[in-house]
Amino acid sequence: MKKYLHPFKLLSKIINTRLGFILVLLFFYWIKSIWAYSVDFNLELEDMVQTIVAIFNPLPLGLLILGLPLYFKNSKIFYTLEIALYLLLNIIIIGNSIYFREFTDFITVNTLLASSSAAAGLGDSASNLLEVSDLFYLIDLIFFIPLLIRKKIKSDKRPFNKRASFAVTALSLMLFSANLFAAETIRPQLLTRGFSNYYVVRGIGLPAFITYSANQTYQAQKERSASTADDLKKVQEYVKKDYAAPDQKYFGIAKGRNVIVIHLESFQQFLIDYKLKSDGKEYEVTPFLNSLYHSNSSISFSNFFHQVRNGKTSDAETMMETSLYGLNSGSYMVNYGGDNTAYATPSILAQKGGYSSAVFHGNTGSFWNRNNTYKQWGYDYFFDSSYLEKQTDSNSFQYGLNDKYLFGDSIKYLEQMQQPFYAKYITVSNHFPYTSLNGDKNELGFPLADTADKTVNGYFATANYLDSALESFFNYLKASGLYDKSIIVLYGDHFGISNDRNSSLAPLLGKDPETWSDYDNAMVQRVPYMINIPGYTNGFIDDTYGGEIDALPTLLHLLGIDTQGYVQMGQDLLSPANDQLVPLRTPGYYITPTYTSYGGKNYYTKTGEQITEPNETTKAELEKYRKQTAEQLANSDAVQTGDLLRFADIPGLKPNDASKYSYTKSMSKLKKINKKLGDKSTSLYSQNGDQTTANLYEAKSYSEIHGHEESGALSSSSSR
Repeated sequence: MKKYLHPFKLLSKIINTRLGFILVLLFFYWIKSIWAYSVDFNLELEDMVQTIVAIFNPLPLGLLILGLPLYFKNSKIFYTLEIALYLLLNIIIIGNSIYFREFTDFITVNTLLASSSAAAGLGDSASNLLEVSDLFYLIDLIFFIPLLIRKKIKSDKRPFNKRASFAVTALSLMLFSANLFAAETIRPQLLTRGFSNYYVVRGIGLPAFITYSANQTYQAQKERSASTADDLKKVQEYVKKDYAAPDQKYFGIAKGRNVIVIHLESFQQFLIDYKLKSDGKEYEVTPFLNSLYHSNSSISFSNFFHQVRNGKTSDAETMMETSLYGLNSGSYMVNYGGDNTAYATPSILAQKGGYSSAVFHGNTGSFWNRNNTYKQWGYDYFFDSSYLEKQTDSNSFQYGLNDKYLFGDSIKYLEQMQQPFYAKYITVSNHFPYTSLNGDKNELGFPLADTADKTVNGYFATANYLDSALESFFNYLKASGLYDKSIIVLYGDHFGISNDRNSSLAPLLGKDPETWSDYDNAMVQRVPYMINIPGYTNGFIDDTYGGEIDALPTLLHLLGIDTQGYVQMGQDLLSPANDQLVPLRTPGYYITPTYTSYGGKNYYTKTGEQITEPNETTKAELEKYRKQTAEQLANSDAVQTGDLLRFADIPGLKPNDASKYSYTKSMSKLKKINKKLGDKSTSLYSQNGDQTTANLYEAKSYSEIHGHEESGALSSSSSR
C-alpha cells in the first residue's frame, strides 16, 4: 500500500528545497499582486482576455527575479539574496498601493528621483492612507511564522545545478515573451505609444512597468541634461522672427469671459454641412454644429488642419494648450508631460486673468498620462471617470462615459467653479470603432452609411450623437446664464477615418476611389475650429490656412493677452501677418494655400493637380516651405525633448509648480473655496443662491427626439 505524505509534511519538504522555497515565495507574490490589482488599483479591465493577462502577468518576471539567487552556490548568499528580492517585490506592490490612493497612478522612476516632492504630495503622513485591507499583504507571515517557530524551515545546503538555474531563467523569459505578445495583441504599440501606465501594468506587471519607466526617464534625462540656456535662445530668436501681431479689430473682444473648450473626438471637417443619403432620404449629420459654424456669433475656420502623429489625441491637446508640437514618435504627454516645464493655457489664464480651470473627461485619468501632465499645465481640477456617473454597458464604451452623460454629470462640478473659469471637455463617443451607441438602444436610429467598411458606416451615427450632446449642453449653458458670460471653442482633434479606409469613404464624398490620391488624403485632414462668442454679431467663416499649433495664440489674443515673448510655434490665425504655412507632423509634409506636399508628392492646393515637372520658381518655393516646416518642427522638438522652458523668463509669467496640485477630493475643495469666499464667491452655484442648476440640463435620446416607440430620457444625475 502506498504511503502518502501529509500535506503539511509535503509542504515542509517542498519549502526546504531551494526551488521549492522560490515557488512558495512566488505564490505569495502572485496572490498579493492579484489582491492589489483587484482591490487597490483600478486597472480598467474590460474583458475576459485582459483579465486573464492581468492574472498571469506577475508570474514571468516574478519567477525571473526570484530565480536569480539560484546561480549562487553558497546557501547563506542564496537565502539572503532571495529574501531581499522578495522584500523588494513586496515593497513595490505595497508602495504602489498606498501611492495609488492619493495620486491614482503608479510610482515611476522619475517619481522616486523626486521623492521629496512625492512625499510632500502624500500629505502629513502616509499612515493616513493605510486601510484595514492592507493586512492582506501580511498573509505570508501567517504562513511562515508557525513554520519558523516549529523549526520546519531549514536551509538547503545543496547548490542548484547551473543548467537547471539557466532553465528557470529561460522559462521565465519565455513566459514573459508570451505575456508581452498577448499584451501587445490586446493593445498594439503598448510600449512605443505609451497610452497609459494602467495599460502597461495590467499588460505586463509592476516590475516590467518600473523597467519601462526607467527607460523613459533615462531617455528624457539624457536629452534634458545635454540642453542649455543657449539652446533656448536660438528658439526664442526663431519665435521672435515668426511672431504674428494681433489684429486690433479682434484683440480682446472676449476679455474676461469664461472659456469653455470642447474637444471633438475624431471629428473631421467634411462632417460639417454633410447630409448622408439613405433609403432615398438625406439625413443632416450635425445640424447643431452646422448652425454654430454659420452663426453670426462664431468665427469659424474652413482650412484648419490637425497636426498630430503617433500621440493623436494627446498631440492635439499638447498643441492646443501650449502651441508646441507633439513628438515625431510616441506621445509628448506620456514621455515628457509629467515633468517638463510648460506655459500652457490654464497657467497663463490663471496668472493673467485670475482664471480657475478644470478638465472633464469620461475616461480614466491616467490615459495619455493626463493626471500628471495636467498638473504641469496648471489645471486646478481634473474630473475623470472616477468623479462621474458609474459606467455601464448602456451609458459608456471602452473609451469612457458617453458624451450626453459626461456633459450632464459635469454640471455639479462646473457650477462650483469660481468665474472666470477655463473648462475643457474631452468627448469620447465619436471614437473608433464608432460603436459607442450599441449599448443604448434608445440612441440607435440614425442610419448607417452603406459601404463595405463597418468603421466608415458607423462614423456618421456617432457624430450625430455628439452633435445632439453638444446641443443639450449649449441649451444648459443658455438656461443657466453661463452662455452669455463665456466664449466656447470647439475643435476636432484628428482624423476619424484613417487613410487606408479613405477608398471606402471616397464615394460618400463624391470622389472616385480609383483616382483618390495623396492630395485627397491631405485635404481630409481638415478638422473644425470654431470660436463661438455670444453677443458678437460680426462672425464669419475664415479661409485662412492654419492648424492646431495656431489655436493658442489666436485664443489668447481674443482674450486680450498678447503672446509676444511667449515660446509658441503657432501664429494668430486672425493676424494679417499670418504666413498660412501648415506643417504636418510627418517630416516633409505641409500645406499652404498654394502648395500641398504629402506622401512624397507635391500638388497645387487649389486644383489638386500633381506637380511632376516643376519650373525653377516652383522648385524654389517648394524648397522654401520644406525648410520652414523642418525649422519649425526642429525648434519645437528642441523645446520639448530638452525641457528648454525651464531656462525661460517669460514676461509676466512664472513657471508652474506641479507639486501644488492634487486631483483627489476635488468637490470638497470647491465647496470649501465657495464657503470661504462667502458673498464674494463668483461660482454659478453661489450666484444661484446655493442651488444647483443640474436640473436645467436635459438630454433627450434619439428615440425621444424622433418619436420612436422605444424611448427613455438620459439622466444627468450621478451615483457618486
